[in-house]
Amino acid sequence: MTNGPSQAKNALTKYLWVATVSAVAAFAAVYVTMPPPDNERPVAESGEKVKSAKPRSTNPLSTGAMTTFVFKKTPQPLAEVSFLNADGEQVNLKDWRGKVVLLNLWATWCGPCREEMPMLDRLQKELGSDNFEVVALAVDKAGLEGAGKFFQKINVENLRIFVDPTARAGTKLRAVGMPTTILIDAQGREVGRLIGPADWDSDDAKRLIAASLNPSDTPAR
Repeated sequence: MTNGPSQAKNALTKYLWVATVSAVAAFAAVYVTMPPPDNERPVAESGEKVKSAKPRSTNPLSTGAMTTFVFKKTPQPLAEVSFLNADGEQVNLKDWRGKVVLLNLWATWCGPCREEMPMLDRLQKELGSDNFEVVALAVDKAGLEGAGKFFQKINVENLRIFVDPTARAGTKLRAVGMPTTILIDAQGREVGRLIGPADWDSDDAKRLIAASLNPSDTPAR
C-alpha cells in the first residue's frame, strides 16, 4: 500500500499533461483556421505577399477611402426603425423615402465616431439637398441632451440631431459596431454599408453617393 500515493500522483501528473496537450492542440486548430486580418494578405514562403483568393469587392466604387464599403449584390429591404428628432418627435426611416440617405449609426462614447463626424458634417454641407441627406443617428442612452453637447463640442453645424436612447435601431439594422454607416437608396433599400470610420467628404465617398443619386450611371458589380 506504500505505492498508493505515488501511483495516484503519477496518474494525476499524466492526466494534467494530456489535458494540457489537448488544450494547446485545440487552440492551434482554431487559430490556424482564422482568416488573416482584412488589411493583410497571405504571405508566400518566399516572404513575398500574394494576392487574396477572394477580393473584398469587385465594384469599382469600392476604392480608396471607400475600400471597406461592402455592397449588397442587389439593394435589400431594411428593417423599419423609429427614433426621435431634435424636438423629441418620433420619426421613421420611411419619412426619407424618395431621398438617398447615408445613415450613420454612432454613439457619444465612440472615439472613432468623433473623428469622422466632422467629415459627415462637411459631406452634408456640400451634397445635402432634397435628394440626399446624411442622417446621423445616436444610439445610446445619452439621448438628445448628450447628442446635442457632442455636436456642439466638435462644431457640427449641418447635421440634424436624431437619437435612439433604446439602441434598438442598431440591433434591428444589424450594426456590429460603432460607427456603422449604411447607404440607402430612394426606395428605402440598403445599397451597402461600411463598418468603422471613413473619410466621408473624400472624392471616393462623393462618387459613391453620386452613383446612388444616378443609379443608371452605377458601375456593374
